[in-house]
Amino acid sequence: MVRSTTIVRASDALPLAATVDDEQTEQELQEHKQQAKLIFRRITPNSEPLCSIESGPYTLHYMIADNVVYLTIADKSYPRKLAFSYLDELSKEFQNSYGAKVEGARKPYAFVGFDTFMSKTARLYQDTRTASAAGSHLDRLNDDLQDVTRIMTKNMEELLWHLSSAFWTSQKSARYNVEYT
Repeated sequence: MVRSTTIVRASDALPLAATVDDEQTEQELQEHKQQAKLIFRRITPNSEPLCSIESGPYTLHYMIADNVVYLTIADKSYPRKLAFSYLDELSKEFQNSYGAKVEGARKPYAFVGFDTFMSKTARLYQDTRTASAAGSHLDRLNDDLQDVTRIMTKNMEELLWHLSSAFWTSQKSARYNVEYT
């Protein structure tokens, strides 16, 4: 389960946005948030763009995109693929909403309003069964679309074959008419 998320500018580790955590979560994650701050300070342009760091019962997943670091602290058992899917969704929306303003931000948490989107998105990713079900639903839709494409391709091939057969039949017929007239 996604526990907490922070977004910082990569070049100087300025916090841009973060989820608002309740007091209990804040206490549970205090040490891990300190580790996250260390990670932010050590990130360079050569750092891995996607990384997972295990720390006790949690894993810190981060993604770097367009000079912005998106980091989430999740339970160790939370699927890595879902964590990065969550971060990717955040990065796309953040870039859409604030991308041009990131370099000009001067004060910490300049984009605190992004918390609403992060909270809503985190809720969608909370239950791995729901997220997996949504993913499998998308997979099923994709398979159905591929089947439709195959059917359409097959129908088109059959149509072309029939047209080709009709063409050759008419050519033969025209030749026989010429020969017998």
